[in-house]
This record gives sequence, C-alpha cells and structure tokens, in this order.
Amino acid sequence: MQSAEQSRLTFRTTSIETATGEPIDLLGALPDQQSVAWIRRGEGLVGWGEAARLQVRGDETFSRAQRWWNRLLAGAHIEDSVDLPGTGPVAFASFAFDLNGLSEIVVPDIVIGTKGGQSWITSVNNASFDQSMLTHAATNPIAPTSVTWSTGSLSTDDWKKAVATAVERINGGELDKVVLARDVIAHIEGDIDVRYLINRLATTYPTCWTFIVKNLFGATPELLVRRTGDLVMSRVLAGTVRRQGDASTDYELATALLKSDKDLSEHAYAVHSVARALAAHCTDLEVPEKPQVLELSNVQHLATDVTGQLANEAPILALVASLHPTAAVCGTPTERAKSVITELEGMNRRRYAGPVGWFDNHGEGEFGIALRCAEINSEEKTIRSFAGCGIVAGSDPEMELAESISKLAPVRDCLTTD
Repeated sequence: MQSAEQSRLTFRTTSIETATGEPIDLLGALPDQQSVAWIRRGEGLVGWGEAARLQVRGDETFSRAQRWWNRLLAGAHIEDSVDLPGTGPVAFASFAFDLNGLSEIVVPDIVIGTKGGQSWITSVNNASFDQSMLTHAATNPIAPTSVTWSTGSLSTDDWKKAVATAVERINGGELDKVVLARDVIAHIEGDIDVRYLINRLATTYPTCWTFIVKNLFGATPELLVRRTGDLVMSRVLAGTVRRQGDASTDYELATALLKSDKDLSEHAYAVHSVARALAAHCTDLEVPEKPQVLELSNVQHLATDVTGQLANEAPILALVASLHPTAAVCGTPTERAKSVITELEGMNRRRYAGPVGWFDNHGEGEFGIALRCAEINSEEKTIRSFAGCGIVAGSDPEMELAESISKLAPVRDCLTTD
C-alpha cells in the first residue's frame, strides 16, 4: 500500500542557524506527533509530517521501495543550496525482519539536519516551519505516569528451552548459528510520548544511533551500512558481556571476551556474512583480522568495522538488500537459521532486527539494525520491547537469558519514571 501519488513534490533545502549560534537540539525541536529521527552524538536528522508514504511487503520489498523512490524523484522539483548527505529529498525507513511483514517508508514534510557544525532545513511543498522550534518545542515531552511489565510471547523458562533445543540442533550439524529473540510488554498509564523516551536513550547511549520511524523507537549500536559517495562502511557486533560498573572488573571482562572461543566464533560468522554481501558491490574491502571491544553504558560488544569502495552505482537500498539479514541477527546458514527462528522463537519480530535509517536522492544514507528497540501500540497503551542472542555450539541457556536481560535494559530504563 502506498500514499496517493504526488504529481510534483517540491523540496527546498537551506542552511539554518539558531539565534545564539549554538548547535541545534534536534530532539528538542520535535513536535509530539508524526516524528521521525536518526541521531548520534547530537548529529543527524529529525522530521515530522508526511508528504509521502509507502507500506510494502514481500520478497521485492527493497526493489519496490527503490522504484517508488525513483518515480517520486522523477516528478520532483529540488532546490538544495547545502548539498550534503541528508539534504534535499530524504526518506526514513523501517523494514520488517521477515520481508513478508509490513515495512514502512516516510517522506516527512519537514526535515532538520545537522552535521559537522552545519545545519539545514528541508521543507516539502512549502510546509510551514516555526523558527522558534529550534530552541523550544511546541510542547514539552511527557513522562509516563506508571509502567508495569508482563511476559511476552514466551516465558523465560520456555525461552531457555528454545535455546537448549537450538544448541542441540547446532551440535547435530543442522546449522552453525541462530539468533533467538524474546519480547516483554510494558503497560503504560498516562501518555506515551516517544520524545521523552528517545531523549533518555540519546542521553544514556550517545554512541548509538537513536531512531524513531512509525512507532518503532530505539538506540542501536549496530550500523548495518553507510554509503557516503563511494565509501561504504558496516559495523558488525556479535559477542556480548554485561558491564559491572567497576573499571578494573570491566577491563577483565573485556579481555576475557576477546579470548572467548564461543564469542569469537559467533562474531566471525557475522563478519563473514557482511563481508561476503558487500563483496558483490565493493572492492578494496578492509576486514580487520581481530575485533575490538565496543563499550556501551551497560554492555561491551565485540565489534568489527568493515569498509570498502563502491564498484558500481548501487544505491544504499541495494546494499541493504544484499546485507539483510546478517548472521548477527539471523544466523548461518541463513535459510536454515530463518527456519529455526520460525519454529522456536514463538513470536512475530515485525520490524525488530530489520534495517532502519534514512536514504536520500543521491543513493546515500545510513541504516542500522533495529536493536535495543521497542514498538508502541498507542491504542492498547503498550510498548513491546525486544532482545536477541546469538546461539552457537557453546551457548548456555542461563547465560543467554542474562544477556537478553542486559539488552532489554535500555528500553526498560528509559521507561523508568523518576
């Protein structure tokens, strides 16, 4: 399903400055309705309104999205005096993990961006914009009145049994790795204001990419792919240990993580799947032999940045299509892992673990994997939070449960009322 065809959209991008000359508080500018966002360390893009929208599902999801975008641009008038990645026409997208699920793409009426000290605004069809919103949003974010939690699709005992079954399948040679996810449900009293939630996430996890697209919000540490000109980059995360809050202890845990056969094996599967997918579009791939440790406020991950030079004219949506799903969120071999997920996980992931991010009219953009995230159901006043764990031959169900609890913490903490 898609929005009514726009006969001719007009995109106008101009530089903007605050009266004080201070950097724009992107999240502070958001209204409380129809917001989208992609922010890291205070830089990125936010938007609101809906100039155009596509809902799409099926095996042709990415190619149909690209065709829709090409048609929209073919009839558009573009004025862009800034000419940076993220200026001019921009769409925000959140794709389903299983492409038979519904994916969402939105072209906002207003997009505000900031990068490297430069800020801009793009309006579609002369959408109205109040300059005062750069320093003071129309309404302040509202915290929920109270939050209670309930079990999601599987109880913790049933989920641990699923992990044990997956390990048996792996030991039996059926597959090498599978990622099993679980969900928990927050029941909200009072308003659900996503601005309050993502402000807390962005403050606590500044090195992650904080996002909102169509009621899905989160702060992901994993960059699926970025295309800037001919430069392509992907950050692979797999292998996790919880931080203890003590520098000496956390250092010892990080050292052990770098020596863990189980975690290194899990990480290697994910890196190889990304490198293999990018090789179809890139040359001069740089794949570090050993991972580094990425520190977040609550966990530490094994991390590898894979980079390459684009060898063709592939837009970022084509790169996303080649990469999804990676072994970091699915497993390997891919089709066997998908089958095991369907059999054992007991839930519909919807857009959890799918690509989320933005793309522009030059084929550039950034997409993360929708992790450390949750989906808002405003009618039922619930927030469904997700976490997944990579299961390999050495996985222990109790330890995997503990890891999932750590990964659920970002959303749980942002819902904690002061």
